[in-house]
Amino acid sequence: MFKALVVDKDDEGKTSASVKDLELSDLPDADVTVAVEYSTVNYKDGLCIGPGGGLVRNYPHIPGIDFAGTIESSSDDRYKPGDKVVLTGWRVGEAHWGGYSQKARVKAGWLVPLPDGLTTRQVMAVGTAGLTAMLAVMALEDHGMTQGHGPVLVTGAAGGVGSVATAVLASLGYEVAAVTGRPETADYLTGLGASRIVPREELTEVTRKPLEGESWSGCVDAVAGAMLGRVLKQMKYGTSVAAVGLAGGAAIEGALITPFILRGVNLLGIDSVMQPYANRVRAWQRIAKDLPMDKLEAMVQPATLADLPKLGADILKGQVKGRVVVDVNA
Repeated sequence: MFKALVVDKDDEGKTSASVKDLELSDLPDADVTVAVEYSTVNYKDGLCIGPGGGLVRNYPHIPGIDFAGTIESSSDDRYKPGDKVVLTGWRVGEAHWGGYSQKARVKAGWLVPLPDGLTTRQVMAVGTAGLTAMLAVMALEDHGMTQGHGPVLVTGAAGGVGSVATAVLASLGYEVAAVTGRPETADYLTGLGASRIVPREELTEVTRKPLEGESWSGCVDAVAGAMLGRVLKQMKYGTSVAAVGLAGGAAIEGALITPFILRGVNLLGIDSVMQPYANRVRAWQRIAKDLPMDKLEAMVQPATLADLPKLGADILKGQVKGRVVVDVNA
C-alpha cells in the first residue's frame, strides 16, 4: 500500500483532491515501476488539481507532471532496479497518472537517467519548468545568441521557468533583465543573477508603434499575450524570442509582421512535453553543468502531498515564487 494525491469528480462534475491509500494493482499498466521520491508543482498541475480539471483525461486521477525516484521493477532492458531516473512530459499527470504518488508505473521511453552530479531532490528543484528554461536557452544559443551583445529579457521571471532561466543565463555570463509584476521579488531575482528588474507595467502599456527601440539581444518569454507582442517590437535585429508559456493568453497583439520582416526576429516555440531522448539528456547535462546549486537552493520551497490542494490554487493565482519541491514520502 502507498499514498497518493487523488483527484476525483462527482456526478455533478465537481472535482476534489485528497491523499488516499492505493495498491500497486491500482496503477496503470506500463513496463517500469518507480518508487517516487520527489515531484514539483507546475502551472499545469494547478489546472489538474483545481475546479474543472480541464487537462485531466480520466478520473480518478493522480496529477504531477514530473517526478524523480528509483526503479523498483522493470521489464525493459534499459533500466534495472536501483537505477535513479527522471520523468518530465509525455502527458504524465494529465492523460497518465503522475508524480504525486509514492509509486508510479510508466513507459521506459519516458524516462531519462538521473544526470551526474544531481540528486533526485535537486533534479526536481529544476523539474519540468527548469528543463523548459534550459531548452529555451539552448534554442536561443542555437540561433546565434552570444554574450556581450546587450541584455537578455526574461518575462515571468519569478516563476518556475523564469527563475531557472534567469539563474542559468546569469551563470553563463549574460546580462539578464528580469520582468516581474511583484516588486517584492526584486531581491530574489537579483540574487539569482538579474542585473536589472523590469516592472511588468513597462511591457504591458498599450502602444500603436509598429516598432520600438532595439533593446534585447534575446528573450525567454513565459507569459505570451500582450507582453509578447510588445517584446517582439523591442528585439534587436536578427535576435530570437523563445516562447514557453501562455499565462498571459494565446492572443498576440500588435503589428507583428514588422519585427519579423524588418528586423528578422525569430519566434521559437519551446515545448518540453515530447522532446526527443537525446535532447532531454543534453538539456539535463547542461543543467547539471551550468546551473549553480546555491542559486538552485534559493529557489526552493518544500511541500508534502497534503500541501498540494492549496499550492495548486496558489500557482494559478501567481502566488508561488520559484520552485516547489514535493517530498511524496514526508
